[in-house]
Amino acid sequence: MASASRNLIAAKTLVHLFCLTPLAILAWQFWDVFKTGSDALGADPVAEVEHRLGLWALRFLMIGLAITPLRQLTGQAVLIRFRRMLGLYAFAYATLHFAAYLGLDLRGYWLQIFEEIVKRPYITVGFAAWLLLLPLAITSTQGWMRRLGRQWGRLHKLVYAIGVFAVLHFWWLVKSDIREPALYAGILAALLGWRVWKWQQRRRTAAVRSVAAQQQ
Repeated sequence: MASASRNLIAAKTLVHLFCLTPLAILAWQFWDVFKTGSDALGADPVAEVEHRLGLWALRFLMIGLAITPLRQLTGQAVLIRFRRMLGLYAFAYATLHFAAYLGLDLRGYWLQIFEEIVKRPYITVGFAAWLLLLPLAITSTQGWMRRLGRQWGRLHKLVYAIGVFAVLHFWWLVKSDIREPALYAGILAALLGWRVWKWQQRRRTAAVRSVAAQQQ
């Protein structure tokens, strides 16, 4: 038991390090650009910062959505222990992505965000994804799980809509080469398709059991 607990702590530490590494690299490169004027972030550092933060938010969201299929395929229930952590990192990176847009792109003209949300569809769906992530992050604690009961699971199904909005945000943001957003769209379609298939399986199983019970 103690060995299993130590292994879980070690695994969670590695996941934390994995999740924080992109942010640490980006912060170091941003500091290097700020201090020395290097080209570590390319020709448009602001766009690169926003892009990387948003991309990692999307990646962590996809990895979090992959936890349930992986658990079902491998039978490793312990994987569920990492789902909340990955979801919170997705929210953290999405929040930093949004903050970078407000602070570095709009440069303090924050009220302009409302005009941008109305005018630009990719910002509309991106902002919607962040807004939907907010209650999921707030209610991610054990205390909120107990307070909400069955409603907690229903609330957290918003993650599927968030995934769709996040992919649309990326797709509409890209001007020409859509290969990367198309890749994430394919991953999301596979992850959601798996859930639909499992749901249909459960319905068929329940229907067979119901018929069998009526025949007895």
